[in-house]
Amino acid sequence: MINPNTKVRNVLESLVQDGGEIGVQVAAYLDGKLVINAWAGFADEVSQSPVDSGTLFTAFSLSKGITATCIHILADRGFVDYDAPIANYWPEFAAKGKSRATIRHALTHRVGIPQDPPGFDIDMMCDWDAVCRAVAGLEPLWEPGTRIRYHPLTYGWILGEVVRRADGRSIQQFLYEEICRPLGITDLYFGAPPEAEHRIATLKNVPGLAESLSRMGIPSNHPLRDPAATFNRPEVRRATIPGAGVIVNALSLARHYAMLAGGGALDGVRLLSQERIAIAGAPQPEEPEMIDLRWWTGHGLGYTLGGGSGPRKGLPHALGYEGIGTVGFADPSCGFAFAFLKNLLDMSSNEMDSATRVTEVTMEALGIA
Repeated sequence: MINPNTKVRNVLESLVQDGGEIGVQVAAYLDGKLVINAWAGFADEVSQSPVDSGTLFTAFSLSKGITATCIHILADRGFVDYDAPIANYWPEFAAKGKSRATIRHALTHRVGIPQDPPGFDIDMMCDWDAVCRAVAGLEPLWEPGTRIRYHPLTYGWILGEVVRRADGRSIQQFLYEEICRPLGITDLYFGAPPEAEHRIATLKNVPGLAESLSRMGIPSNHPLRDPAATFNRPEVRRATIPGAGVIVNALSLARHYAMLAGGGALDGVRLLSQERIAIAGAPQPEEPEMIDLRWWTGHGLGYTLGGGSGPRKGLPHALGYEGIGTVGFADPSCGFAFAFLKNLLDMSSNEMDSATRVTEVTMEALGIA
């Protein structure tokens, strides 16, 4: 009988051999134990340097789930109230009609500032103080809390600055000291350290991606017009971008979600109460007339929820996030945590195909219904 890890590795290798992927990596925990650790393909297509378990990937909007965990830790300790105005922690944020925008609004994409600040470019994106000043000065497109529209980048700066104002530490430092170090997570970064840069996989856009983004109206000078080129830049890899710039490997991402799958604890270390996990994973009401733009089936407090199509089909209790073909999630109902990472960027309707296939094979191999 083929063991589960071999079954998963075989499907990863087929994804690469069929030309659908360049480099891929997956890890999974079940009931607090690492049960899958597999990889295939190339970290860099040009040099043909191989992916291994230590290869790091840029995981885009997976960042949002990590950021949410930081907020929930502060909430569990009484330092943050979901229904308190953001301006209670960050007074400058009240400018231009945002005084009533709350932490809950930020976690659920309802603040009203999905747009980029004026003059937004790579330099601003990499300058924490500059981008937070610019975000605080944005005028909301609607009354905060009344509409839902995905906040691709501002989500991270809003909540990351709340962490800094409420706790005193940057979200980068908070992540390391309050999540990574207690759980023994070695490779999860908001801003990769110089010594880790040589392990970061090189991103590549699928043919036509930049042109597709152009047709969507993204300006030629916007950092996301060519996401591979932008996020391959050393200064971007080193920057703190908690809405889209997490650098991580599958082992570390899965271990973070194993803590959530374990009701807030892993290997005897508790970071969140079980009650907090239930609050974070509870579906937030989304009235049809509120929705401007959203792609999730359901949304909790800072996490997308399972139960729809894609990798978490059949897992309605799963909470996590996706990011340009990657996915990480926890399902506390069955103790399952999963991470899938890749370096080929596809934002078409096929974006989640590889992640879905690998999730299905992993669950079948582990006997998860």
